[in-house]
This record gives sequence, C-alpha cells and structure tokens, in this order.
Amino acid sequence: MTKFWKLRSPLNWKILGILYTGIFLTILVLAYMGNLPPVLTQNDKLAHVILYGIATYLGHQILKLRRVKLGSFSIPLFPLLFGSFTVIEEILQSLSPHRTLDEIDLIASFAGICFGYWLAERTGAGAKGRKR
Repeated sequence: MTKFWKLRSPLNWKILGILYTGIFLTILVLAYMGNLPPVLTQNDKLAHVILYGIATYLGHQILKLRRVKLGSFSIPLFPLLFGSFTVIEEILQSLSPHRTLDEIDLIASFAGICFGYWLAERTGAGAKGRKR
C-alpha cells in the first residue's frame, strides 16, 4: 500500500487534487449558503491562507510546474489561473446575501497562493535540478 501512495506518481497527485477540489467546492458552497462551520468563520484569514495554499500546491504539482509565456515573462500556469479565479470569486461575493467583498480576504488568499507556489517549486518534479 505504501508503494501505491508514493506521491511521485502523477495518478496519486490527481487523486489528491480531485479530493481536495471536492473539499474546496463544498466549503465554497457552504459559504454562499451561510452555513460555514465556526472553525472556518472564526479563523477566516488563516483559513484563506491554508485553503488557497493547499489548492495551489496541489494544482501546481498536478500541472507539473507548467509555465506559460506572456511576452518576455514565464508565468506559472496554475497560480495564474487560480489567482484569476480568486479575484473573480471575491468580486462575486458582493452579489451574495451571505458574503461580502473583503480586500483582506483577497490578500490572505494571495498569500496562500504565493506560499503554495513557493512550496511546490521547492519540492516539485525537477526542483532539485533548477537554479534558485
């Protein structure tokens, strides 16, 4: 069983990603319904950092640290897409009766995205061979 869950396997990263996506979406739906558990509402900013950090770490690993070229810049694909989703989702909160647009939440979410990206880059496939 230990061999099966060796995280170097792309299949295992994808399984973890699917499971975490389910957890993340469940939390998102509960938030929009106004039914979040107190542990998340009382630690809102920390929850943003942790939830978005884990999502970015897993997503960046699943995409094998893939980057896209935008002009002369090489941008990590998953953090770019997830960061865009984060901004849109935070703006959409202003339309919900149970949520509000909060700039500090957005900052906490991006702190999580940055941390998850940094950690994936440090531990991901090919990280040992790259210069820092």
